[in-house]
Amino acid sequence: MTQTIGTALKRLFVLLALWPALPALAQQGEDAVAQETLPATLVADSVFVTPDRQLVAEGNVEAFQGETRLRAKRITFDRETGTLSIEGPIRIDDGGEIVILASAAEIDSDLQNGLLTGARMVLDQQLQMAALQMNRVSGRYTQLFKTSVTSCHVCEDGRPPLWQIRARKVIHDQAERQLYFEDAQFRILDVPVMYLPRFRLPDPTLERGRGFLIPSLRTTSQLGTGIRLPYFIPLGDSRDITLAPYVSSRTRTLDYRYRQAFRNGRINFEGAYTRDDIQPGDSRGYLFGYGVFDLPRDFDLKFELALVSDDAYLSEYDLPDLDRLRSEIALTRVRRDSAFQIDLIHYQSLREDDDETTPSRFADVFYQRRYFPNAIGGELRLTFEGHGHERVSDVDIDGRDVLRATAGIDWRRTWIAGNGLRTDWQMGVTGDIFKVYQDSDYPDDIIRTTPTAALTLSYPMSKSVGNGVTHYLAPVVQLGWSDVHGEDPPNDESRFVEFDQGNLLSLSRFPAPDRREDGAALVYGLNWSRYAPSGWQAWATIGQVFRKTANDSFTDTSGLSGTSSSILVAGQFQHDNGLLLTGRGLIDNSLSMDKAEFRGSWSNERLDLASTYLWLGADLEEDRDSPLSEVWFDGTYDINRRWSAGASLRYDLSDQRATRAGLGVVYRNECVTVDLSLSRDYTSTTSIEPTTDFGFSISLRGFAVESGTEKYRRSCS
Repeated sequence: MTQTIGTALKRLFVLLALWPALPALAQQGEDAVAQETLPATLVADSVFVTPDRQLVAEGNVEAFQGETRLRAKRITFDRETGTLSIEGPIRIDDGGEIVILASAAEIDSDLQNGLLTGARMVLDQQLQMAALQMNRVSGRYTQLFKTSVTSCHVCEDGRPPLWQIRARKVIHDQAERQLYFEDAQFRILDVPVMYLPRFRLPDPTLERGRGFLIPSLRTTSQLGTGIRLPYFIPLGDSRDITLAPYVSSRTRTLDYRYRQAFRNGRINFEGAYTRDDIQPGDSRGYLFGYGVFDLPRDFDLKFELALVSDDAYLSEYDLPDLDRLRSEIALTRVRRDSAFQIDLIHYQSLREDDDETTPSRFADVFYQRRYFPNAIGGELRLTFEGHGHERVSDVDIDGRDVLRATAGIDWRRTWIAGNGLRTDWQMGVTGDIFKVYQDSDYPDDIIRTTPTAALTLSYPMSKSVGNGVTHYLAPVVQLGWSDVHGEDPPNDESRFVEFDQGNLLSLSRFPAPDRREDGAALVYGLNWSRYAPSGWQAWATIGQVFRKTANDSFTDTSGLSGTSSSILVAGQFQHDNGLLLTGRGLIDNSLSMDKAEFRGSWSNERLDLASTYLWLGADLEEDRDSPLSEVWFDGTYDINRRWSAGASLRYDLSDQRATRAGLGVVYRNECVTVDLSLSRDYTSTTSIEPTTDFGFSISLRGFAVESGTEKYRRSCS
């Protein structure tokens, strides 16, 4: 008798513990045998066998095996028929992904079919389905009849959830992780707003399922009111495509996105095809793409693609605000003692003042090798650069094309004295060869050589005070020299010069070798920083350049024109409370600003703010006939757990007008997200008109991975 009870108990528990995980059993029968060997526990107030050979466990019944747990009031197992009857309240928990609650249940002997009454199923702690009856069919499907489905918090006082789907029948395919609805109504606060005869949705545990994504409404002054309805199509484990028709009274657009992952890289393409009333009869659209690959022998390959049909398309369809589109393919390899890169670049300009005389095609190659010779010490660098750019125009002078080859060798060594004084020595020579096409103002071939040398002295110091604060101070002075031999080529690459702390000690502060600094120069600088355990830190830099003769290739506002440069001032302040302030400016000899930029941001649990101020003085050589003064602002604020608001502004202080502004409000709780936005682009050119954009989207949470969160859960009070 004891053996009979033990065998029955073992069989009983297998029935209880494995029933929620039936898809695996249906696919691999041998798993059931393996599962029976796992430790199993059945706990009840009493367990006995009736005269008709039924095993009964009653009173606080709990069964455990692996991650499966069952609780019930009473369990009866008929060994002859193999029928398992369970009296509730019943709770079956399968590792947290699926929780089943019911008032009563019956399960057959082969674990393939079962019937539950007064049942409720909770998927991934997000989506709950309440039904009068729940059937288990073929070990894979769960059928729910007269079902209410929602991810909203349901109050016990009988108030309806914010939204729900009422269906005559719902089928959950546990293997495919899909939900199929029949004769369904979508209800808001228990009011029917839509009837759907049949439709399908993914369950919350499915990461990549075919089907519709969150739709959105958009109203613009140029396109009218339209709806965008994305549809996601997985193409295996490593590829997918998303198609999103966008339809309004003035446009018919198909957005698309294709993604694919490889063992050694990934690619992504997105774009759109459009027929609209703005340019009747014309096909419009855009295509953006990128890809990265890890190749053998430490090589990396990347590409970027950016194409658009016309100058106004990106602005009219609220795409990234770009005025030049860059397409590139690059092959790189970086090792400890060598670096190699080759680039092919194409620019498509959307600027009104760009034409065929602006270079649009570029090619670059770079190689550098480092050596550490024992005989002389220090570091020896060999560098080679190649560059070429081409204009579409073939007109003399305006259609100038240039090829450049640059080779250089330099030796660097550092000495540190016992008192901490650091001495850096650098010397080298660089040669440039230029080939100039379609410009009669310059010879076809230009050769230059430039020997250089520099001696830099710095004295880093640090001091710690009693409260744990540490100060670092590093004065530096450099005496540099260079001597350019040969004619100057045309200046296509170095028209805009940035003077900052990154090139304060450079021997040439031009961004490219088509211009080089010539003669002797003296540089001084001072770096200071402060670190404190109390939570704030700061750093600052000041520097200036003096040279024997002025270089007329530097523009007036570059900060480097004349024999003495503007004073470079830069600094940053950062605090643990989320405040970050950064500033940089060039102060000329009359104590006025040539260029200035200030950035600030502050963030905490509820607020995120960021702002930038930019000042650029008038400079005809940099294509600014009047000063440029602009301010940017962007911020978001969590009003409470459910409501958040955001605003953005870009304002031209010189013209006293806004160039772009936007407002947005988001409401979210555990079961829905509502997003409202309003933006205005004031840009006006011959091809672009000012536009106003209104956006609206509603997403039902609970049908995507990690879409629910207790942070936004509503209260029943």
